[in-house]
Amino acid sequence: MPKLSNIIFIAFLFSTSNLIAYSPAPVEKSEKDQVREIVRHVIESNNEFVKNLPPDYFVHFVHGQKPMATMVTCADSRLHTHALDIHPDGDLFLVRNIGNQVSTAEGSIEYGIRHLHTPVLFIIGHSSCGAVEAAMSKPTHLEPSIWRELDTIKVVGNKSDDHAQVKASVESNVNHQVSTALKKYTVEVKEGRLTIIGGVYDFRNDYSQGSGRLVIINVNGETNLAEIQKMPPFDQK
Repeated sequence: MPKLSNIIFIAFLFSTSNLIAYSPAPVEKSEKDQVREIVRHVIESNNEFVKNLPPDYFVHFVHGQKPMATMVTCADSRLHTHALDIHPDGDLFLVRNIGNQVSTAEGSIEYGIRHLHTPVLFIIGHSSCGAVEAAMSKPTHLEPSIWRELDTIKVVGNKSDDHAQVKASVESNVNHQVSTALKKYTVEVKEGRLTIIGGVYDFRNDYSQGSGRLVIINVNGETNLAEIQKMPPFDQK
């Protein structure tokens, strides 16, 4: 005769299996609920930010800005300034667009360089850039306004599913944007008032230096890593 404990255990398994088998499917959230959650998340995040600030946090830049650099990055949600500057407020005059391009943000960049007089212009691409991949594969479903913003992205292949080609195209585009900036700001660079630095934010670890690393690939048009390492501030002196 089976033990009472075994009977109870079997009955428990049977009852839970029925619950699992007949549990209702999760209800999909409505668009209104999704919007409500997103807005709430942003507001709560802002509240948390304000709560943790020291009292004098805004004193140094409440009456104006004097950023240390102009930075052009891709608008991709996987690339944000906290990865490049832990406390970016007041530090970076930030310009974002798809493909970290110069031509599509010319006025904003020029303001940072010629009116805010930032001595450094960073142009930062990133691994697996969707804008670069679109410029490679040329999908037909994109709107004309998006295509206009892809016109000045320079790629080196058309296989957007090939990681090596995408990496090479990301680098090619960064170098092209640096070259475009050098043509416009030739005088500033020659006089030593501006340094233009191109880099790749590598969250895929394509460069085997650790995921999330900023990899510098271009300084004022120089792309030879050995030569870059001789330049200040990369010379380790």
